[in-house]
Amino acid sequence: MLKVLKFGGSSLADADQFRKVAAIVKADPANRFVVASAPGKRFPEDVKVTDLLLECYQLARAKKPIDEPFGKIETRFREIIADLGLNLSLESEFATIRLVIKNRAGRDYVASRGEYLNSMILAEYLGYAFLDAEDSIFFTEEGVLDLARTDSSLEVLLSEAGRAVIPGFYGSMPNGTIRTFSRGGSDISGSIVARAAKADLYENWTDVSGMLMADPRVVSNPEPIPCITYRELRELSYMGASVMHEEAIFPVREAGIPINIRNTNCPEAPGTMILSSGENAPAPNHVITGIAGKVGFSAIYIEKALMNGQKGFGRRVLQVLEEHQISFEHLPSGIDTMTVVVETAALKPELDAVLAALKKAVDPDHIAVHDDLALLAVVGRGMVRSEGTAFRVFRALAEAKVNVRMIDQGSSELNIIVGIDAAHYAKALDAVYREFVK
Repeated sequence: MLKVLKFGGSSLADADQFRKVAAIVKADPANRFVVASAPGKRFPEDVKVTDLLLECYQLARAKKPIDEPFGKIETRFREIIADLGLNLSLESEFATIRLVIKNRAGRDYVASRGEYLNSMILAEYLGYAFLDAEDSIFFTEEGVLDLARTDSSLEVLLSEAGRAVIPGFYGSMPNGTIRTFSRGGSDISGSIVARAAKADLYENWTDVSGMLMADPRVVSNPEPIPCITYRELRELSYMGASVMHEEAIFPVREAGIPINIRNTNCPEAPGTMILSSGENAPAPNHVITGIAGKVGFSAIYIEKALMNGQKGFGRRVLQVLEEHQISFEHLPSGIDTMTVVVETAALKPELDAVLAALKKAVDPDHIAVHDDLALLAVVGRGMVRSEGTAFRVFRALAEAKVNVRMIDQGSSELNIIVGIDAAHYAKALDAVYREFVK
């Protein structure tokens, strides 16, 4: 058995959290490789180390002193080292980083230093080797992860190290400069390490005990999700329900490595297991696996007589959106109507230009834009063979007096997505949850 463990910023925020992490890692000899994030918040009003680093970056760009925020960073790491009783000095690292930032280093380099320093401390505390992600995770000239090169190089380094800590969130470009993933990208790093190590399990440790069936800010005490498939996770992540970076699933999905979402502050909780498919997954507790949603969408409604007979009509509509750098979310249509659902924030700045271009491209009989739309996704592998699932969704919405403005169901029957007025989002989510989880 070989496991890769990734710990988030809240799990490594201070010395007490380091002790919890060390207890978890040393509890099982299978825990060979650890991916670490930068220190997160210790309390609600606290500032993450990465945010302090980015403040330094902005100040340096403006040719202003960085002493105050960088001093806070140094103090933070010194306190962790002293509290853990380590014989470790990062003073030369601090001096180098401070100097490079003052000389206006790239944003990615600056943003990555929290992971770099925290991983050095954790490696010292665990007695593990330190492997710099700069030397083991690679990007192409285009800034895209070079998974093949990373896989082969990292596999050798991990094998030689035996047990190691690797910083999350970054790697290097072909010219040697630092390149980061998007925020939260340490999840991706953990997935990459798990793939290269040919791990049996990738444990992603955070500050929640796995995924919940619904947003606890909307639904009171939603049930946890004990097991979910990659496809279900992808559907829920699309609606913002994931507790890990949505891109993190792809490296391990291809390798068939399961992911276990765990809570550093409650290690006895089983968390949520994420499996590559439903074939080996236990039967779900409910017909649905989870419900998630987002507000902030607009629907472009296009009406055109005999639309179905006009070849290339849909392509021309989508081409207009592409030319204005707008992605579409859903595309419900009828014989003479077509609706394109897009994010309002992306559409608003281009609205007049988009409408003018659509009128020129397809000459519609009528075109209108409806804002304040919310999307609600009901997801579950148990829906495929369960009769009446859609009926139950729409009954719950009707009883809650929520009008459905759009319906979209994938051919896999894994999800049902409805569009509703944003003002009704919270009561719609609660109503559907209560329908399936009595």
